[in-house]
Amino acid sequence: MTLKMSVHNIPYGGAKGGVKINPTKYSSSELARTARRYTVELAKKNFIGAGMDVPGLNLGTGETIMNYIKDAYCTLIKDSDVNNLGCVTGKSVSQGGIEGRIEGTGLGVFYGINQVLNNQKLAEKYEYSQGLVDKTFIVQGFGNVGYYASNILSKAGAKLIGVIEWNSSIFNPNGMNPLDIINYKNEHKTLEGFPGAIVSYIDDGTKSHEKIMFEKCDILIPAAIECVINTNNVSKLNCKILAEGANGPLTYMADQYLNEKNILVIPDIVLNAGGVIVSYFEWLKNIEHKQLGLLVRRYENQSKKQLYDMLSLQLHKKEELEKLKGPSEREIVYYSLEEIMYNTMRDVINTSERIDSSLRIAAYKLAIKRIYQIYDDSAMAL
Repeated sequence: MTLKMSVHNIPYGGAKGGVKINPTKYSSSELARTARRYTVELAKKNFIGAGMDVPGLNLGTGETIMNYIKDAYCTLIKDSDVNNLGCVTGKSVSQGGIEGRIEGTGLGVFYGINQVLNNQKLAEKYEYSQGLVDKTFIVQGFGNVGYYASNILSKAGAKLIGVIEWNSSIFNPNGMNPLDIINYKNEHKTLEGFPGAIVSYIDDGTKSHEKIMFEKCDILIPAAIECVINTNNVSKLNCKILAEGANGPLTYMADQYLNEKNILVIPDIVLNAGGVIVSYFEWLKNIEHKQLGLLVRRYENQSKKQLYDMLSLQLHKKEELEKLKGPSEREIVYYSLEEIMYNTMRDVINTSERIDSSLRIAAYKLAIKRIYQIYDDSAMAL
C-alpha cells in the first residue's frame, strides 16, 4: 500500500490487515460483532484513528462492515477525537462516506486501460491497435472491481466477451451487458444459465470453468484474488494486454513469461489504486468536516452565468442550464481520480520508455525513488 500510494504521489499508505474468516458462512449479526470486536482490539493498541491507521474496504467487506467499525470506534473514544469519522474509509455516505467510493477501483482500472490504449508508443511496442472502441475483454472476478470496470469499459465502446466467477463462467464473442450479468448473478448466486451467454460452465471440481480465461481477447482483467495466473496456466493466455485489477494476480514467473512474450502488463500498484485514492478523498472530507465542492458550487454556478451574460449567450434548454451547475461531490471524485491516474500513468510510461523496462519495474522505480527522497531530505534537515 505504501508503494501504491507513493507511485501515485499521495501522502497515504500503510499495510494490510483483517480477520481470517469466510463472511458467507456467518450471519449479519455475527459479522457485526466480529467487526466491532476487531475495532476494540485495534483501539486497545492505539492501532486505529484518523491520525494513526485508517482501515479501508477489501475482499469480503463492504459499506456495512466499515459502518460497524466507525460506530464502534466512535462509541469507544466518544468525543475525545474530533476527527473520529476519519478512523475508517469505505463507509456509506450517510455515515461520513463519499460519493464514488464503491466504483472507485473499477473506475481507476478504466482510466488506466484507456490511457494505455491511446498511447502510440506502447501500441507499437506491444503490437496492438490504439483506441478502446470494439476492444474485447474478459474479466476474472465479477465483484465491485470487475463489474464497475466492465460497465464503464462497455459504455466507452469495449466489448465484454467473458466472465469467470469462483463457481461458474460465461462466454459470448458478440459481447454481453455487464448490468444484466450482475443482476443475474445477484439473483441466482451463479452465472450458470445466463441468457446472454453462448457458453456457460460451472465448477465441476476441476476448475475447468476457468478455461474461458484462455479465450482470445484484447484485454484480460484478473479482478479477484492473488496468484490466479501462474506457471501452470500463463502459457494458455491469449491476450494483448493484462490489466491487474486485483492485488498480485500474477506470480513472479508468470509476469516474467508475459514480458518475454511481449504481452503488456499494467501493474496492480498503478491500475487498481482507484479505490484507495478515493478513500484518501473520503479521509480528507472527514478531517476537513465538509462535503467536497460544497463551498464553491454556488460560486461556480453564478460565475458561469455571469460569463454567459457577458458573452451575450442565451440558454434555453434544460441540458444547457445544467452545464452551469457547480460540480457535485461525485463529479469532483471522478475528475480528481482521472487526473491522478492520468499523471501517474504518464510518469510510469515515460519512465518505462526512458529505462527500457516493463511498466511494473518503472512503477516500482518511481515509488521507491519518491520514498527514498523523503528519507533523504529528512536526513539533510537534521
